[in-house]
Amino acid sequence: MNLSISVKQVRNWLWLFQSEKGSSVMSAWFVSLDNAPVLIDCPKINEEVINDLQELSGGASPKVFLSNRDSHHEASILHRQLGWPLIVQEQEAYLLPNVDALETFSDELVLSSGARILWTPGPTPGSCVLHLPSPWNVLFCGRLLIPLSNDQISPIRTRSTFHWTMQQESLIKLCNWLPRDQFPLLASGKNLHLLGNEMLLPWIAWKHSDK
Repeated sequence: MNLSISVKQVRNWLWLFQSEKGSSVMSAWFVSLDNAPVLIDCPKINEEVINDLQELSGGASPKVFLSNRDSHHEASILHRQLGWPLIVQEQEAYLLPNVDALETFSDELVLSSGARILWTPGPTPGSCVLHLPSPWNVLFCGRLLIPLSNDQISPIRTRSTFHWTMQQESLIKLCNWLPRDQFPLLASGKNLHLLGNEMLLPWIAWKHSDK
């Protein structure tokens, strides 16, 4: 593939568009799943990124899963340029009024690839996560869990957090929802500049926080 330096290959089926330090834009993950590729969140759109996404998609129209409202602006630009359909939790659908190909859900959604989506409000009203089951076994957690260092990830309360108590409840809900025999790798959408070459953190890196 002829990709720019904006995208990093993390696995032979997974690529990362990492946002700049301090940016309000989410880092985005592109997952190549046979005939059902998915873009998880949306990088800052420019001509270089559009070319990269077209190269990665190989002519397909991947679904764009938005884990929270931080990605909506860039995703709407991407939709206008490429027409890729968006998936968003129903409480944040109103933020995308001009998107025709918009799929919404309430609590859970299963994609044709077997990827499972769960509503986990707290960081924003419509925050959600996506779990790829085995053999991939990765949890894309958006802003629900954020790296604190290269070996630690945790929920973080910030000025933009919608509802902290709800976020704590969502973490319990998430643990009960995940298959009990799987301990997925964790792929966050924020603070990835704190990580080294390995952008996926092991399950044991999750440090519970009451702050």
